Amino acid sequence: MSEVPFHYVDLRTFSYATEDRKRVEAALRSFLPEDAEIDRIENTGHHGDRIVVSSARIETADGMRHVLDRLSALDELDRVLDELDERVDDNCALFMRLDKQAAFRGEVRLGTGITLRAKVEAYPANKPAAVENARETLDRLANGT
Repeated sequence: MSEVPFHYVDLRTFSYATEDRKRVEAALRSFLPEDAEIDRIENTGHHGDRIVVSSARIETADGMRHVLDRLSALDELDRVLDELDERVDDNCALFMRLDKQAAFRGEVRLGTGITLRAKVEAYPANKPAAVENARETLDRLANGT
């Protein structure tokens, strides 16, 4: 895949007090290139429990290709393609939620725990153009091209 039709890709996950932060970050890292930096913000939950928000922004073409290569292992790509109108917002951002437990095991599945937000390049910058660009990219992933 030579072209990357995204301005950037953001990945974010939460590590709750009952979870091992290093394992949660390992799940997040399974989508990231080796040199990606993870930002951490520590928060407090409603009942005073510790919540660490771990996030990374990928802005290089090679880094985004790495994320897309990982997403190509997603068995539910056809489902994502069918839901693109709901997954792309009016600001041209594509959203996916990925399974944190599966990611820790090296698998790629839709689920909960990791949020992916990709800012889709679209000219003109509107939802229909963004949906079409995202569709072309995900079609290529689904077809292995």
